[in-house]
Amino acid sequence: MDLAKPHRRFNPLTQEWILVSPQRATRPWQGAVEKPASAIRPAHDPKCYLCAGNTRVNGVTNPSYTGVYVFENDFPALLTDAVGKQDEVIEPVFLRAQQETGVCRVICFSPRHDLTLADLPAEEIRGVIDAWVEQCTELGARPDISYVQLFENKGEVMGCSNPHPHGQLWATAHVPTEVEKETCGQLAHRGLLQEYLAHELSDRSRVLYENDHFVALVPFWAVWPFETMILPKHAVRRIVELDASGCDGLADAMAHLTSAYDRVFDVSFPYTMGVHQAPYDGEAHDEWHMHLHFYPPLLRSAAVKKFMVGYEMLAQPQRDLTAEQAAERLRACVR
Repeated sequence: MDLAKPHRRFNPLTQEWILVSPQRATRPWQGAVEKPASAIRPAHDPKCYLCAGNTRVNGVTNPSYTGVYVFENDFPALLTDAVGKQDEVIEPVFLRAQQETGVCRVICFSPRHDLTLADLPAEEIRGVIDAWVEQCTELGARPDISYVQLFENKGEVMGCSNPHPHGQLWATAHVPTEVEKETCGQLAHRGLLQEYLAHELSDRSRVLYENDHFVALVPFWAVWPFETMILPKHAVRRIVELDASGCDGLADAMAHLTSAYDRVFDVSFPYTMGVHQAPYDGEAHDEWHMHLHFYPPLLRSAAVKKFMVGYEMLAQPQRDLTAEQAAERLRACVR
């Protein structure tokens, strides 16, 4: 197959196809141009609701925290005081609804308003991972929680409402759609990501960085222009199963990948990042291999992003540069 010509690639995790059109990378662009966010921010912003010691909208004052700070989201997408997940209504069969309950929390990565994960040393990113583990341990043990989604939206272009370095967790009574798809994909092919990672480590064309415990790479089936994954070398179902050296390895991989992103276009690189792990629904889920997804929207420059419209919304995802081309560009930025 000539991968320099239009072709489709299959995502075995989600059982979906993507169209790759390398010849479109040179098309002229007269569309929307993003205004880069201001790169200069103070270490502490007295108007920021997430900065240490400041008062939030609801009147609660943040403590003078010095590391990672976790608190209940003041504007949660989920509530805990509704009927549980057994409350299902089907009237008629094609109109189906379920009560959803859960917990939403904010995780401030640092008291410094002017930093991002890319600016933090691995030792401080390790503090974020420790907080993730603590939160998943607590919430995953609750009988009303089936899944804990950890994520970060970085940058205005990703809809981030506050530039202070932070992420979120949404813990839900039901297992969400994307996780269900990845569960089905891994059930259909047991050991899927272990085999896939072994191939990537042999092929090397999409590998960006590795240490003793984790590998950062551009997945063969990537949708977003500079999409990446971080996978553990040895299958781990949930983030709570990482030992101390594994947490250190993840922090190291995240530090190298996020700092490399910032070098691609010499800007603070926007993305949505999240941890995908086995559900906390009481099942073993031995098929699962946890991993991190990074979905950045930038395409040609800091000002031109990838839009998911038209064919992407109505037919299937499409990208203009191959995963191998993106990997080559990112690999050159890893330090």
